[in-house]
Amino acid sequence: MKLLFLIADGMGDWPLESLGGKTPLQAAQTPNMDAMAAQALMGRCRTVPEGMAPGSDVANMALLGFDPAQHHTGRGPIEAAAQGLELDPEDLVWRCNLVTVTDLGLSGTMRDYSAGHITSEAALPLLRDLQDHLGDETFTFHPGVQYRHLLVQKGGALEDEATLAIRPPHDITDKPVKPDLMTFSHSPRLWDLLHGAAERLAHKNNTTKANSIWPWGQGRPLHLPGFRQAFGLSGAVISAVDLVRGLGRAAGMEVIEVPGATGLLDTNYQGKVDAALKFLETGDFVFVHLEGPDECGHAGNAADKTEAIARFDARIVGPLRQALGDDAAWLIACDHYTPIQERTHTSDPVPFLFLAPGITGQSAAAFDENTADAAGLVLEQGHTLLNWCLERIKR
Repeated sequence: MKLLFLIADGMGDWPLESLGGKTPLQAAQTPNMDAMAAQALMGRCRTVPEGMAPGSDVANMALLGFDPAQHHTGRGPIEAAAQGLELDPEDLVWRCNLVTVTDLGLSGTMRDYSAGHITSEAALPLLRDLQDHLGDETFTFHPGVQYRHLLVQKGGALEDEATLAIRPPHDITDKPVKPDLMTFSHSPRLWDLLHGAAERLAHKNNTTKANSIWPWGQGRPLHLPGFRQAFGLSGAVISAVDLVRGLGRAAGMEVIEVPGATGLLDTNYQGKVDAALKFLETGDFVFVHLEGPDECGHAGNAADKTEAIARFDARIVGPLRQALGDDAAWLIACDHYTPIQERTHTSDPVPFLFLAPGITGQSAAAFDENTADAAGLVLEQGHTLLNWCLERIKR
């Protein structure tokens, strides 16, 4: 039987006055998920282990069946796996955002963690320039997707920088950067790199909103068990973001690139659907990830987040359900909450829906945070969810 995990990143939320006391998921038009809820098992799943930061890296690793407490080394290493970078065990890999700050003084503020959602095409010459002028035997810049890039520090896992705690830029939008600058100052070479990059980005030829880099999420290279060996399934991941692709590549899964997949509201929904169906002609498991709701949550835009969820239902869930129907098993969830009020991730247990032939559900009228909570089922270890689904398919 084919198994699909359909993940709307950051979909979970809290009630909002602007939505009449509803969450974006409750406010969105989601007829496909609601129809499935009438037959499905529902509950909540704790995708972020206690004591770990509620990031997409941790949460999606758990959803793919791997225990973050055992395997997670940092966000940067996951995205390095997506790029297939050749790394030594002692290398330190940083996620390196292009960002917009008011300035890099102690009174500075993080204005935009994505530099205005800079395109990959606009970011590439900036990264090449940084590498040409600042790259050396210790630090190398590696272009990624949109604002998401990498900085590799040769042998850095053995250096003091490995323990620096820099906040993710999406956690500090419109907030002072002083605490992080104080942390950066503990590493003179990282401090010089940060300010040297700002000087390069101030060049008149840079017409983007990117005026600084922001290294964070560092760790040693990632190693995961093989997905087929761990779960007996041939699997694939489909996502616009390097993070999810990196997890898939590290686990030996097929990583399917979809042209026009942007991670935003304008992503290529039909391309993702077509890619999933093509893979399932011979494959067993596909992990379809949609970034849009998370980006809208970080922006604090309730209307756009509601629309992103509606599009997930209409353009991902609906077409796949129509194509495969009762001949497949379905898990629908988010990886973590990205509440509009917070504009960053939280570690709330996420709602999930599971539907497969022979399943007797709770006859819920809709799929949302409240109906999942009312089901009374909570999986305290998120990495067990995949096996939980497989056990019910086998029954």
